[in-house]
Amino acid sequence: MGMGEPDHGRRARREGPVRRRTAVALLAGAAGLAVLGAVFVLLPGVVVDHDLAGASVAAPDRLKAVNDVRTTLLQVVGGLIVLFGAYATWRQLRVSQEGLRATQEGYVTDRFSRAVDQLGSDKLDVRIGGLHALWRIAEQSTRDREAIISIQAAYLRTHLPWPPTGPESPAADVPINDIAPLETRAADAQVALTALGVLCQHREQSWVNLSITDLRRADCDGLWFPEVNFDRACLEAAGLYRANLTLASLVSVNLRHADLTTAILRRARCILADLRGAKLVETDLREADFTETDLRETNLRKAVAHGTVFRGADLRMADLRGTDLSTANLVEARLTGAVASEHTRWPAGFDHTAAGVVDTDDPGPEPSPLLQPPAMMWQAPPLRSTP
Repeated sequence: MGMGEPDHGRRARREGPVRRRTAVALLAGAAGLAVLGAVFVLLPGVVVDHDLAGASVAAPDRLKAVNDVRTTLLQVVGGLIVLFGAYATWRQLRVSQEGLRATQEGYVTDRFSRAVDQLGSDKLDVRIGGLHALWRIAEQSTRDREAIISIQAAYLRTHLPWPPTGPESPAADVPINDIAPLETRAADAQVALTALGVLCQHREQSWVNLSITDLRRADCDGLWFPEVNFDRACLEAAGLYRANLTLASLVSVNLRHADLTTAILRRARCILADLRGAKLVETDLREADFTETDLRETNLRKAVAHGTVFRGADLRMADLRGTDLSTANLVEARLTGAVASEHTRWPAGFDHTAAGVVDTDDPGPEPSPLLQPPAMMWQAPPLRSTP
């Protein structure tokens, strides 16, 4: 008995609020019914009598008028109910959407964390899987895109420093023809670079740091690197066909034998760089800065160089046939042994013959890039110029 009494007290305390809520609900329901009854039974008659203002009408006409008022009230109440139902549905939809968004964000966060963890694996296929996962997340989540771009850039800087430091990386003095393409010697780095070049096309923030990286024989064809910092990086024999390098920083970069055919280097800073033997055929060089850059043996055929700065640049033995240099800055540029044709355009008053330029026949249409050997098989010819 002594133990039963406390249980009975607790049960009474639990059931008390329930009874009160039930009673309040019943009272509210009864009050609502009373109000509805007053609205539909009494109010129509009051409205009709008010409108008649004491005038005498037949009982059937008065009854019809009262029923008309009831019908109108029913329509109003029905409309209010529909509006309330629509509002309740909208609120429920908003709650559902917020819950779904929270669930999706949690799912993306979980995928993001797992992908980042994979980058630290000692297995190549796991790292590649993590990089692809991050790439996919960045394409689906604008909110995470900038962070993923930064992670990919950091991955390249830490895994491919220049000069090379790891035992698996080719030494800095290894001939370029003895170095395998990036996709072969560091497949994960090539994936990160490709993802970066795709995602940078739609990024919101400026500047991505890829400085001092070893990107020898990297495949960057068609990728976007606007406002990317490649300062002091090594891109020797890299494929940059149709790449977008608008406003990129290429200070002291190594682009020897790089293929920049039809690429865009508009307003790029390419100061003190090494582009010996590079291909810049039909490349957009408008307003780019090549001050004191080594362009010996560079193929600049049919390049557009409006407003391009070649101040102090070394253009000896460069191919300038068909190049538009009409508004370029050639102050102190060295041009001995460079070749030009009747289609080369020079700045007004510039004596290219006195500068050592050799006139020769125009090469005609450029060969299709489809006829060129693939990057994995391409061998860089030896340079005649010495450092």
